[in-house]
Amino acid sequence: MSSDLQFSWILTGSGWATCQITDGESEHKSSPSYCTNALADLLTGVAGLYGPTATQTFSFDLEPAEVRWVLSRREAAVEIDIYRFPDMYKSFDLPDADGTLLWSSKQSRTAFSHVVTEAAQDVLRLHGEDGYRKKWVEHPFPFSELRELRRLHLERDACDLTHELQASD
Repeated sequence: MSSDLQFSWILTGSGWATCQITDGESEHKSSPSYCTNALADLLTGVAGLYGPTATQTFSFDLEPAEVRWVLSRREAAVEIDIYRFPDMYKSFDLPDADGTLLWSSKQSRTAFSHVVTEAAQDVLRLHGEDGYRKKWVEHPFPFSELRELRRLHLERDACDLTHELQASD
């Protein structure tokens, strides 16, 4: 497991974002569109790592490609595997093994949850709820999903880093 985990979510245009994750050894970068509620799906998937289901899966629509994240909890760690499929409309129900593995890393759940939470909070801080809706167009800022992930992370992880949540509750 690496201690150099970084994650960012940047709104890049009307209905587009750039998602980047790096573990200090390799990185993955993709550009999800608003055809799915991508940031909400990410936050929900990471929050699911605190529940009874050991594997969380969600996809980003790259129009037309699919990027599928598979998060597998292994005790206090999470295996992160990111697959690419050429056409989301043809691949959505295909098994992960039919895709191309783009990136894989094993991280502590604490570190992964923290960087994802921080990245979402950075988006909220930069754009606010109204600005996010104007840029993302189809979906409001996933405030309840962020609040839930932050709550679970603070309650169940021994994370000594700073945690801040901005915007109205």
